[in-house]
Amino acid sequence: MYSLNVPIPSAVGALATSLGGDLGPARARTRGEHTLVVKRLVGDESAAVLEARAREALRGAPAFEARIAEVGVFENAASGPSPVVYLAVESPGLEAIHDDLCSVFDTVPDVEGDDYVPHVTIARGGTPELVERVRDAEFDPIEWTVSELVFWDAERGLQAGRLSLPN
Repeated sequence: MYSLNVPIPSAVGALATSLGGDLGPARARTRGEHTLVVKRLVGDESAAVLEARAREALRGAPAFEARIAEVGVFENAASGPSPVVYLAVESPGLEAIHDDLCSVFDTVPDVEGDDYVPHVTIARGGTPELVERVRDAEFDPIEWTVSELVFWDAERGLQAGRLSLPN
């Protein structure tokens, strides 16, 4: 799968890792596995063509603000084990870019388009008691400016390119 992601600050990864450690038997993501997907770039074209289409769709898109201030839970995930515990991302700019890309690329049912919830997954699974404890965790909000996006090649597990967003 090929996607366009927001690089997350180290403080976000550290928070997700710390909270994941409080979920006991849940499958917590480890440092380096945390992602913030803007849009999966679905299509039969090559990665180069998908990337070119995304760049064209986002030509002139400005940098935007993002903020994490709370933990959320998808009780019933669209796929894979549930519940999914995540850091909720507040960002009208991110949602606008997602919408722009949805006008160019097909959406993945139940997770994109109107169903898109910007988030950084902490873990999948866990007991209801531990999930509630993490959901109620208090932490200082994390805010940052997103000035670039990253093309991610999940098949190879590597970054395949960057897209700068002008300030």
